[in-house]
Amino acid sequence: MLKHYRLDNKHSKALKDFDPNDTAGFKDKEKILAEFEELKEQLQEEQEKLFASKSHGVLIIFQGMDCSGKDGVVKKVLSGLNPQGFRAESFKQPTSDEALHDFLWRTHKVTPAKGYITSFNRSYYEDVLITRVHGNIDGKEAGKRLKHIQHFEKLLTESGTQIIKIFLHISQDFQLQKIQERMENPEKLWKFDPSDLEERRYWDDYVKAYENVFSSTGTKNNPWYIVPSNHRWFRDYLVLKIIVSAFKQLNLAYPKIDTTQFNSLRPVPVES
Repeated sequence: MLKHYRLDNKHSKALKDFDPNDTAGFKDKEKILAEFEELKEQLQEEQEKLFASKSHGVLIIFQGMDCSGKDGVVKKVLSGLNPQGFRAESFKQPTSDEALHDFLWRTHKVTPAKGYITSFNRSYYEDVLITRVHGNIDGKEAGKRLKHIQHFEKLLTESGTQIIKIFLHISQDFQLQKIQERMENPEKLWKFDPSDLEERRYWDDYVKAYENVFSSTGTKNNPWYIVPSNHRWFRDYLVLKIIVSAFKQLNLAYPKIDTTQFNSLRPVPVES
């Protein structure tokens, strides 16, 4: 199932080949509810083994158009994780200090240590997306940065970090619907940003930029997954399935402890 949504240098497709309304044949969330809960339990167990073994770190990258649900998927899919070993990071426009460094600096310093999980809401990919779409860099500079990203991810992988890259795929109509909901609902109005409407003008440019990202940085070891996200329940299910599958590939295990060293510390039975 997951192979259909995977993009690497052997499975190259355009975004138009993925239907944002796709639900893999499931009619509603009731059909996958039991498996969803089971997957959440599996993820919790995998996190415990990750923390105990300290053999790998796990970096989960969420990218997507405005209103694709990057915050929501972290809340719904990763809420069961032990916060002691999990951190969520979000990246907006670089601060004045961050802008004085190379474009990977601000993200590299918050990648996960071994034993930990970190999610990125947006990431270093913004520096070859929004910057390119708005003409802050040209195609030549974007190509250089994509090469740096390839090497950066290779460094992370070879240093023990499992990278999971997920693009939340929505339609333009769905995005407009979500923007209207934000404008009309007092409880969601705080999420509305007038720039979201402005960015809609660049939809096709973003699609081209993303497709360039996928073809340049989707590799066998670090593929991209295109997750249809018009139906939030299917989005959450598929994201969770992708993450658990990635954990399984690590073959995590609890560390073996030599208990003989503790024999002298065993409690002495008290005679009655």
